[in-house]
Amino acid sequence: MTIAPLPRAAERTARLVDLLSLEPGEGDDVFVAHSTRHLASRVFGGQVLAQALVAAGRTIPAGRRPHSLHAYFLRPGDLDEPIVLAVDRLRDGRSFSARRVQALQSGVPILSMIASFEAPGDGPDHADPMPEVTPPADLPSQADVWGDVDHPAARYWAHEQPLDLRFVTPSIFAEPQDPPSARMRAWWRTAAPLPDDPLVHAAVLVYASDYSILEPVLRRHGRSWLNSGLQMASIDHALWFHRPVRADDWVLVDATSPSASSSRGLCAARMFAADGRLVVSVAQEGLFRPR
Repeated sequence: MTIAPLPRAAERTARLVDLLSLEPGEGDDVFVAHSTRHLASRVFGGQVLAQALVAAGRTIPAGRRPHSLHAYFLRPGDLDEPIVLAVDRLRDGRSFSARRVQALQSGVPILSMIASFEAPGDGPDHADPMPEVTPPADLPSQADVWGDVDHPAARYWAHEQPLDLRFVTPSIFAEPQDPPSARMRAWWRTAAPLPDDPLVHAAVLVYASDYSILEPVLRRHGRSWLNSGLQMASIDHALWFHRPVRADDWVLVDATSPSASSSRGLCAARMFAADGRLVVSVAQEGLFRPR
């Protein structure tokens, strides 16, 4: 199977890179970001997470790379209002740098994040192996699946969203998984090549880490995105970078949900490079409340 380029691939990727190109704000270590429209009526959580990481990275000594972040989503973001990213320099040690980032709209935080950066060093090295799955070349893109469907959500997935996303497990966009399962697996990469800036690639990994990470809860309970019957929102997000990887090369996401209770569902995921290296671990808790 030949992998055809996505429609308007360069334009999609350029919009994503532009989202990560922050403007200077008023004051030291303050930056301004903007949003792009998508299916939801509020700012996509992965977008503001990625922008907050870029803001923190702009204040880090050369040669250090992000290795973890921990964030809380505090309020829905307004798509039409700029996001002010205020960075606090918590510490610059011999090996690690820590930064706190507040993402603000109308003077109140919509996201609070602490990120840590490291100077790479030597030590023990091991990782879980990548599961054996269907390769991306043998899977349809979202443009293949939804390109001829006349529906706003289908048009977005087929022609607008910046990632080439290919599900290994069946898509539950329109129909629930049968039989139900708490596991979701999918390949993704950006629609077109990215600049060589490692911070941009790390930020795109963060952006992608919020794609469908809560989906295992829906899968486990026999629901689809279009007919979930649930009010859903991200509560918090944690991510660890293990090894460098390019976000414009294929990355496998292997996600599951170990627990859901009291209107909250916990999901965890691993990301693997196409060569089998474990590159990212991520966890997110979300709100799942009957409408």
